[in-house]
Amino acid sequence: MAIDYQHLKQRPFAPVRQHYSERDTMLYALSLGLGNDPLDAAALPFVYEGAQGGLRTLPTLAVVLGFPGFWAKEPDTGIDWVKLLHGEQRMRIHRPLPASADIVGLNRIERITDKGAGKGAIMVNERRVETSGGELLATLQQVVFLRGDGGYSQLNGGQPSDEPLPALQPTPEDRAPDFTDTQAIRPEAALLYRQMGDTNPLHADPAVAQAAGFERPILHGLATYGLAAYAVLRQCAGSDPSRLKAFDVRFTSPVFPGETLETQIWRVPGQPHQLQLRARVVERDKLVLSHGFVELA
Repeated sequence: MAIDYQHLKQRPFAPVRQHYSERDTMLYALSLGLGNDPLDAAALPFVYEGAQGGLRTLPTLAVVLGFPGFWAKEPDTGIDWVKLLHGEQRMRIHRPLPASADIVGLNRIERITDKGAGKGAIMVNERRVETSGGELLATLQQVVFLRGDGGYSQLNGGQPSDEPLPALQPTPEDRAPDFTDTQAIRPEAALLYRQMGDTNPLHADPAVAQAAGFERPILHGLATYGLAAYAVLRQCAGSDPSRLKAFDVRFTSPVFPGETLETQIWRVPGQPHQLQLRARVVERDKLVLSHGFVELA
């Protein structure tokens, strides 16, 4: 069954209403390793409600809010979901996330781009995260690579294909990074992060991971995304979550819990509020995030 452009673009998504508590906010930060060092004063406000100034929220918490579930697996989509890959994540923060709130996730399929038969298709899912009172907190774009669905636009008499999103830019190759951040990933990080709502057994069950071609369970890509965003806050923003306005990355390879993540960050010449980044696993010297873009206040 091939995908139907019009059917997918018009697919309705019910608003996802959700309450998250201070406990959820702290658990998210703990799942990313904040609090590993009990003497890290900069991390404490994200994991302890009694910290001076009160509990603070990591802006990347937005990526787990208002999520509509793994709807691509539904038969009517026509998507070859087994070959689906999360290719990029893009985020715009419009106002700092509260430590607890009632929110609404408004989801839609923004665009579908056919790369051609045997080359896959690109789908962009947009999610607006708003408070229950209608204040916009964040806009998320999840860029999904549909490896098994290329060539759909030539079927059924021809179907539309949208223009892709503007391409993310690679990091500089001609100069060393301006900042480097190293984080040890907890061995149980994937088990903690799945409490955020992504319960895919690939991140917990060794048998499932091995059947998928991995030696052991892998870390969620959005957990690596959160780790890299916190590296930016720590290195470039005084650990102030209100300064992160935009964060985009491309996922290039999985991470295993227990490894060490090195995030390399470059200033953008002439743009004092913009940064570029990539991240690698130290033990395997493997690039896991690339084409990163950051905007700070």
